[in-house]
Amino acid sequence: MFLTKAPTLDAPEPEAESFVTRLRRLEQGSRHVAYFYPHPNAGTFRYRALNMIEALMTTGASVGASWFSGGELAYLDTIIERADIIVICHAKYSREFAQLVARGRAKGKRVLYDIDDLVFDDRYVHLVLNYLDHSTNDADMDYWFADFGRYGALMRLCDGVILTNEFLAERAREFSGLPTEVVPNFMNRAQLRHSASILEDKMSSGFARDGQIHLGYFSGSPTHRRDFAIIEDALWSLMDSDPRIVLVIVGFLDPHSRFARFGERVEVFPLQNILNLQRSIAEVEINVVPLQDNVFTNCKSELKVFEASAVGTISIASPTFTLRRAIRDGETGFLAPAHGWRQAFDRAIDHLDRYPDMATAAAGAALRCYVPEIQGPRVLRALFGDPVKSGV
Repeated sequence: MFLTKAPTLDAPEPEAESFVTRLRRLEQGSRHVAYFYPHPNAGTFRYRALNMIEALMTTGASVGASWFSGGELAYLDTIIERADIIVICHAKYSREFAQLVARGRAKGKRVLYDIDDLVFDDRYVHLVLNYLDHSTNDADMDYWFADFGRYGALMRLCDGVILTNEFLAERAREFSGLPTEVVPNFMNRAQLRHSASILEDKMSSGFARDGQIHLGYFSGSPTHRRDFAIIEDALWSLMDSDPRIVLVIVGFLDPHSRFARFGERVEVFPLQNILNLQRSIAEVEINVVPLQDNVFTNCKSELKVFEASAVGTISIASPTFTLRRAIRDGETGFLAPAHGWRQAFDRAIDHLDRYPDMATAAAGAALRCYVPEIQGPRVLRALFGDPVKSGV
């Protein structure tokens, strides 16, 4: 484990901002963007609404941007009058959201739909239920087909779709026939400041470690049982053969009972806020990101890799569409096909003497792409069609 001095921090709570404050921010500048999200949370809302607004503020463009919740649709006429672009993020069809689209378009506003997961095309319901290891009785089927149908219905009402990667964008174009733009997930300034402090701490200490090797699995939702199962045999074998190995699980996953034999070498912690999560990731030598290889998982974001890279932690990841683009194998991390996790673990451990160079390279790669200043021009293009300079 790396020895860091990072403090425990409270993450900012944007929901505390008043409606009036957010409405005034929307009125600033010469172009105006209103983001709508059903219920603010610490996950998708942060990445697809708050971070987008923050990125717009770095561009120097005269743009007023703010967010509003589904509960504030009662004031939609007030908001629409002040907006040029309306972005609906990860929302399902409802009478209120349909009215938002209809009234916005009637007033000549462009209405875009933003989504980061393949949950809008009901042809993939069976795949997702299998991925989640979910039951498939009639009640479940009724719920999931309706759920996907409502996402898809609202998407199709809009003028275009913003997505997190080209693989997902292709699925959206095929489903809806709408034009698409890709804006990946990225870190916000609070994450970046805290991550920079942690990375500097690790670098100034020469990446000082204790005598053990910690492998971290960071689960943001309780849906990754089958993903983790990909690595269980290799991980158990590694822990059985090397007493230095400690498994760290942060989030919702309960490890299989057979890992109980390793006692205190299995550490389980609750879900962390976005700042303390960076500290937890920074303390482990290896961040593991196993994913099944299917259409649904290839649509997923690479955020688990770039957030680890930002604090100088190396990842081993499955070679899905986005993850294999986020890692240069053997240089900034390691890629592991389903049958190759034990070999990947061994490679990573053998490369521990090169860790500072690899970690620095990984951090540099993340900071050249997944930050507001870099993604701001892409957000402008997705919203207004502004050109993006080559290389951005």
